[in-house]
Amino acid sequence: MYDWDDLRIFIAAARAGSLGGAAQRLGVDAATVGRRVARLESALKSTLIVRSTTGLQLTAAGAQLLDIGLEAESAMEAAGRVTQPDAPAGVVRVSASEGFGVTLMAPALPALRLAHPGLRIELAATSGFLSPTRREVDMAITLAAPHAARLIVEPLTPYQLALYASPDHLHRNGVPKTVEDLSRFDIVGYIDDLIYAPELHYLDEVQPGLAPHVASSSIRAQREIIAAGGGVGVLPCFLAEGLVRVLPSILIERRFWLATHRDVHDTARLRTVRSWLKTLCQEQQSSLRPY
Repeated sequence: MYDWDDLRIFIAAARAGSLGGAAQRLGVDAATVGRRVARLESALKSTLIVRSTTGLQLTAAGAQLLDIGLEAESAMEAAGRVTQPDAPAGVVRVSASEGFGVTLMAPALPALRLAHPGLRIELAATSGFLSPTRREVDMAITLAAPHAARLIVEPLTPYQLALYASPDHLHRNGVPKTVEDLSRFDIVGYIDDLIYAPELHYLDEVQPGLAPHVASSSIRAQREIIAAGGGVGVLPCFLAEGLVRVLPSILIERRFWLATHRDVHDTARLRTVRSWLKTLCQEQQSSLRPY
């Protein structure tokens, strides 16, 4: 037999992809995480993870155990809700795109905590998304609707993107009158082979073959490059404060989607955060869809 707590620590390590990441989430040191995973491997007489330069990799046995462990974890959570089915308390980890997470969610989180002090929010606002399917997160805000039987997916909000430049850049270089005029300007955009979703191929919608002269995998970095006079680029309108919109005929429409794991979708804490997100998006419509 093995200790359930060792399985819990193994699940945390698998989600984090590193001993250090799991240790930070669990509030212990990395050596303890490694020791407990090793103890679980010894009890099961099987290698569960291997270390590589990119982090922890699951073996076939580790992947199988993770699936079983996630089901067990969901059952334990369901048992815990029996006595407090409507208490919005506990950890909710949300994955969101960098722009949405940093610009819209982060400033609103203190008010959510004030209204629901029992909640602990973990915001993973990065380039790319963590997966609720494997319970890396409880909830994901994505650029496209994910397809997985374990997920409940719903539209969150549409939003708009347009071409922007800094006032200083336009003063020095003039204002483009047509799409063809963009050949006179430095273009800011994504690094092509680091684009993690097809919805981010904005420049091809502006003009097929349009390529950036300055590129970043981070939309926040692109915004700062544009603001510093580095060129013209496509940005979500909610990131464009202080910038000047150019070529008003160019307006790109996208939609954020909200995905939650079926096992936790109806918990009080997930219902609370889901409702908060929908209200936040309604309140921010003038930023999300200004045109």
